[in-house]
Amino acid sequence: MAVRSRKWMILVATIWIQAFTGTNFDFSSYSSTLKSVLGISQLQLNYLSVASDMGKAFGWCSGVFLMYFPLWAVMFMAAFFGFFGYALQWLVIKQVISLPYFLVFLLCLIAGCSITWFNTVCFVLCIRNFPSNRALALSLTVSFNGVSAALYTLIANAINPKDDTLYLFLNALVPLLASCLALIPIIRQRPLQLSTYTINQDPFIFIVLNVLAVITGLYLLLLNSLSSEALRARTLLLGALILLFLPWCLPGIVCDRNWGFRTNSSLVDLTLNFIRN
Repeated sequence: MAVRSRKWMILVATIWIQAFTGTNFDFSSYSSTLKSVLGISQLQLNYLSVASDMGKAFGWCSGVFLMYFPLWAVMFMAAFFGFFGYALQWLVIKQVISLPYFLVFLLCLIAGCSITWFNTVCFVLCIRNFPSNRALALSLTVSFNGVSAALYTLIANAINPKDDTLYLFLNALVPLLASCLALIPIIRQRPLQLSTYTINQDPFIFIVLNVLAVITGLYLLLLNSLSSEALRARTLLLGALILLFLPWCLPGIVCDRNWGFRTNSSLVDLTLNFIRN
């Protein structure tokens, strides 16, 4: 039972990583301020956006590093790339430091690289823990990458709705915090032991998690436009975090319920055999 629960905890950890590491989706939230501070044209600003996507072209490096380093180390290297790339951009946009356009371009490239490294970690975790249902696991976790912009908007509005530069600070810090939360289930990962019962049980839990994913997506899509006020944004953010925390509980409940049902059935069988004898 513990092994089955652990693999679901790892899946939920990948969901959290994906939900909080889609940092390139909120570029438009601070791009105008970045353009003003750097004094660049719209074309040059577009190149910075392209640089963030170009960073994904170096995602193959994460696979090479996985050949020599443990998974958790690659995850924190991804967090460091994002922290370094976005934190320095935040200092630039806050006018604490001054960097030429070329170096800002490289920072966007490094930050974009971190996204791909996070994706590699999540894909490897899904493939290792769900060899018979890897398509379901991968599609579920990747779907949460699309809610990153809505989550960051809620967090930013909950802190200070008028500060567009806050997005860069959150882009640097939040993925690092998400990596720390995911560290425990990843380190405690054990070799997977498959059984017919476990494989048959997986689709039901996937259905539950997919329903939660749809509810979370609709919640953020329909209510995110109402988060312009700080107090309202905090309330909506609390609801979103509750929806993201629910998957931590459901797999354990399902495993415990089925374990208890099988245990009770075994006790009943033993009692009947004792009476018959």
